[in-house]
Amino acid sequence: MLDANTKTQLKSYLERATQPIEIVASLDDSPASGQLQSLLKDVADVSALVTVSESRDDSQRKPSFSINRPGETTGPRFAGLPMGHEFTSLILALLQTGGYPPKVEDAILEQIRALDGDFEFEVYVSLSCHSCPDVVQALNLMAVQNPRIKATMIDGALFQDEVKARQIMAVPTVFLNGAEFGQGRMSLEEILAKIDTSGTEREAKKIAAKEAFDVLIVGGGPAGAAAAVYAARKGIRTGVVAERFGGQVLDTMGIENFISVQETNGPQFALALEQHVRAYEVDIMNLQRAKALIPSEITGNGLIEIQLASGVSLKSKTVILSTGARWRNINVPGEQEYKNKGVAYCPHCDGPLFKNKRVAVIGGGNSGVEAAIDLAGIVGHVTLVEFDTALRADAVLQRKLLSLPNVTVFTHAQTTEITGDGQKVNGLTYKDRATGESHAVPLEGVFIQIGLVPNTDWLKGVVELSKHGEIVVDARGQTSLPGVFAAGDATTSPFKQIIIAAGDGAKAALSAFDHLIRTSAPA
Repeated sequence: MLDANTKTQLKSYLERATQPIEIVASLDDSPASGQLQSLLKDVADVSALVTVSESRDDSQRKPSFSINRPGETTGPRFAGLPMGHEFTSLILALLQTGGYPPKVEDAILEQIRALDGDFEFEVYVSLSCHSCPDVVQALNLMAVQNPRIKATMIDGALFQDEVKARQIMAVPTVFLNGAEFGQGRMSLEEILAKIDTSGTEREAKKIAAKEAFDVLIVGGGPAGAAAAVYAARKGIRTGVVAERFGGQVLDTMGIENFISVQETNGPQFALALEQHVRAYEVDIMNLQRAKALIPSEITGNGLIEIQLASGVSLKSKTVILSTGARWRNINVPGEQEYKNKGVAYCPHCDGPLFKNKRVAVIGGGNSGVEAAIDLAGIVGHVTLVEFDTALRADAVLQRKLLSLPNVTVFTHAQTTEITGDGQKVNGLTYKDRATGESHAVPLEGVFIQIGLVPNTDWLKGVVELSKHGEIVVDARGQTSLPGVFAAGDATTSPFKQIIIAAGDGAKAALSAFDHLIRTSAPA
């Protein structure tokens, strides 16, 4: 099952395990069970600590297997073949079960072990989904740490009857004790916050007790991370408050244009950002959403106040806004009603769920055309709908798209409605802008790829915003408010690119430091 190079790498990883690991498989006569049996044999062959046995328990999904400590049966379970993006999840589950300590703060591990209750998580994934491993690995870690927590990864492509019965049309989708728990990427901290409300209250009290910062950065994407590193290197008290550290990068598949990093992906890049920031004395407050900015002129104490959705506030001498952007909605009937029920935004993650089905892509820029090309290799047919009179993607992408036999392109077309049967999408309606005629396209999925909108709603009326909602900044990253700077995709800085956002973050931090020097100097 595994080639020689992969076996060698797996062997080197498993040398870090210190305790026996028991793998218990539930198999049948299917080809998938044969592949799984071969994989587990390869795993056992590279480590003397790993043993494999077969269960006679017919209540388990087949093929599946659990990874346990000796004498236990509640370890992480994989239903399907954990290859592709989930191979890393398999390795981590083996290592953590085998005694290798996870790279998680001790306080979080103690919080997991102290959870009172029985939690059975099921997470449906596709093996091409780059968001799914984060959720699988978080739940597996929890299962290893607490015997009252069970976690099962389920390959949706292999267990299609379950996917259909539970009406799963987006991955990852998580069920807790049989009820839907959440969809999309979730970090370990986010999962804990949802099931342990006392932990959320404790964190809010800790934040409320913090002293004022010299610079407080709102947002944890490339711009925020760069600002944090540059500010901390100046030796000033630096804090980062982020709704989701990593930001939009976490939803990015391939990154091949960040100079000096030839190739990586979004989750890996986001992890590298966080590790770099944590190498300095930066106070990171994750899973915290800012809801209001109170200028120093109003606070009257020379400090800028950031109010959080949790009800507490942070104060700082300067603030850097790096709140990034989110997927832009088309705002037509049916979009919100059928979100994650046929309406999707990530072709890499959700594309496999529409195998051999009909889908539409809305948007003719690079992201839309790339999505259509990727989907064409998976689904039955792709209809691309573009509002403008012509596609706006690079010529090389357009040539590739138009060469595909299962793609239809409609330009000068305005999407007017996404239709459904009350449970899932069944079509799309668009208007021909040249003739005014309305057309209905029967399909099962709609992927929206029309760009991003800045996360600045909470700043309206406080700092100057452009007509597109972007924070207006000058060449130094200064906003319309003294002491408040901004960087990245939320600003008027042209060309929304990771490397540009990082540069803007560094510039904003240096400007904030310069502001501190000048305003704190004696007259």
